[in-house]
Amino acid sequence: MGITDVLLLLGLSAIWGSSFIFIRYLAPLIGPVAAADLRMLLAGAALLLFFLAFRFTSDWRKNWRHFLVIGVLNSAAPFALYSIAALYLPAAMEAIFNAMSPMFGALFAALWLAEKLTPSKIAGLVLGVAGVAVMSSLGNLPASLETSLAILACLLAPMCYGLAGVYIKKRAGSAKPLAIAGGSQLLGGLALMPFLLVSPLRVSALSAQVVLLVVAFALLCSALAYVIYYKLIADVGPTRALTVTFLIPVFAMLWGALLIGEPVTLSMAAGALIILAGTFLVTAPRRKSALRIAGRRL
Repeated sequence: MGITDVLLLLGLSAIWGSSFIFIRYLAPLIGPVAAADLRMLLAGAALLLFFLAFRFTSDWRKNWRHFLVIGVLNSAAPFALYSIAALYLPAAMEAIFNAMSPMFGALFAALWLAEKLTPSKIAGLVLGVAGVAVMSSLGNLPASLETSLAILACLLAPMCYGLAGVYIKKRAGSAKPLAIAGGSQLLGGLALMPFLLVSPLRVSALSAQVVLLVVAFALLCSALAYVIYYKLIADVGPTRALTVTFLIPVFAMLWGALLIGEPVTLSMAAGALIILAGTFLVTAPRRKSALRIAGRRL
């Protein structure tokens, strides 16, 4: 990856690290489904207005099915899952679970992109499971059905991200990253709207401050962030783009401690280290491949 790609990854890590703080604050306040859905709808609308203002061609008719699938897999489902889990788990813990996205990306790439599942990748997947076990058993979490379901939601969400990255590479590689960002957010938000009947928006909680936070959440963590993310997928591929999750837990812990006073526990730190070690094993290039690349550069 070049310097520009590295800087984009760092910026995206900081932005998405803050997204878990937004989720943790807004989900209990206005409802988990509403927090996820408003994020997507506002981001999609903002990007659509941008397209119209600058006469950007999004190839909507050609790619709308891809936008819908990506919107559900890469936004609607994981956003809703993390928002529901935020009712019971700390923001930093959710971000740590999110670091498993590259593992699932590599697993699904092995299944559908013919990428080899090497022993180091298998070891990384095992470490990821161990990290989840450490956080779950030592995280001072109440032993309840709600906690178990919240942890399950935090495992399903990175699975969705892994699937989405592979789908984009396999099916939607020709679509423009900016078009994917706008189309997926808007269609993902529309797809999630029926679930507001089950978990409606708490209108009484919509003060001026809360509305501003929702708008900032949508524009920063979805509109801007997904433009960056889909560009990275197009430039460096889904597995490398998903390495953004390496730094998201660090930023989530930092923002959580600074902004909402969340403690960083020993079990969270241990779980994070184990999961990140597993993620490194899954995403690191094989030694022979790395040597061949280095030889070409020399």
